Amino acid sequence: MKATFTTIFALILCISANAGGFQVNLQGQRSSGMGHTGTGMRLGAASGFFNPGALAFSGTEVLIGINLISSSVGYREHKPGIYTAQSTSGLGTPFHGHIAIRPSEDSPIVFGLSAYTPFGSGISYDDDWKGKFLLREMSLAAIFYQGTIAYKINEKLGIGAAYVLSTGDFNLRRAVPVQHSDGSYGEANLSGGGIGHGFNVGVFYELADNISLGLSFRSGVQVSLDGGEARFDVPEVLNENFPTTNFDSKIRLPSVLNFGVSIKATEKTTFNFDLNYVAWSSYDTLSFDFEDNTEQLEDANSPRRYKNVVIIRGGLEHIVNEKLMLRAGAYYDFTPVQDGYMTPETPDMDKIGLTVGASYQIKKFQIDASFMYIHGNERKDTNLETGFEGRWTSRAFIPGISISYKL
Repeated sequence: MKATFTTIFALILCISANAGGFQVNLQGQRSSGMGHTGTGMRLGAASGFFNPGALAFSGTEVLIGINLISSSVGYREHKPGIYTAQSTSGLGTPFHGHIAIRPSEDSPIVFGLSAYTPFGSGISYDDDWKGKFLLREMSLAAIFYQGTIAYKINEKLGIGAAYVLSTGDFNLRRAVPVQHSDGSYGEANLSGGGIGHGFNVGVFYELADNISLGLSFRSGVQVSLDGGEARFDVPEVLNENFPTTNFDSKIRLPSVLNFGVSIKATEKTTFNFDLNYVAWSSYDTLSFDFEDNTEQLEDANSPRRYKNVVIIRGGLEHIVNEKLMLRAGAYYDFTPVQDGYMTPETPDMDKIGLTVGASYQIKKFQIDASFMYIHGNERKDTNLETGFEGRWTSRAFIPGISISYKL
């Protein structure tokens, strides 16, 4: 039963759009097309997320966008076993919206409002797959709301700060190792929601006419889950051992330090390089407090032992003409999951991302599109807590589109 509930907050972790699982920074199509770079670049209203300091150089703008995530996870037993399984994940639809408001043309202050879904997908397996007692299906929808204020100190230097409110809802089901009279296994269904608070700060500086630098810090977010509900479908004689009950817990999502450089090589071509340092070590242990305890349902503490990681990103943008821009990029994302801690709900490994993108200008409107392919390197592992072992692979295809309007 401890393994049942440790999965819950592994999922809650996914609302941090940094590393692990298929979490990527889908908060702006322009950035997405350049390998998710942009900390050291002016991105208009989207800078509210990527670097609040760069928002100080934005005019009044409204931007809305959406992505489609089609992902799959493959599982294979350790040799000499031949059993295989494939996830049956649905289509995720994370969205983002950003507003930048400059009160007047000569105002040094810019206000920003953002709403975005750093994770809006899920994962499921066939009900009778080998790992059914760990996971059958989960879904998670999280929304971050952000209010930003940025100040342009001079024509080269800008600073900004933002408050972030996060909300999230999840559902999870897994088999329970007891059987009904027809031979089918029981099932646990878990659901709940969490609220967290954080901040985002940044500084942007133009070192030279063709070089700009950016540094931003997104704080860790303390997510509190109060009153989550656990329901069980088991034989009637076992109802007392598996009561419908509530549970509380807390977890701290990692902080992220971002550094970016933007180099304008020619009048039409710009290169961007970003480094993200993700402090995943904050995710060390999961603790759960259940309202009703039984011999089968005890309060639990489960080790996760995540490690801090770096994401390396690079991208370029080329201006074809006054209306058309093209982009490309790539990144390498190191997994924070150490050996011995792989789980079916967040089977994570080092990942390579390849991206392309384009923009088309129509008067004051701009349409941005991007496409991303993510390949997860095969990883072998045996979970120290549950003993579940195997080899894992993953991949994802993520197209996206947005439209913006500048006053």
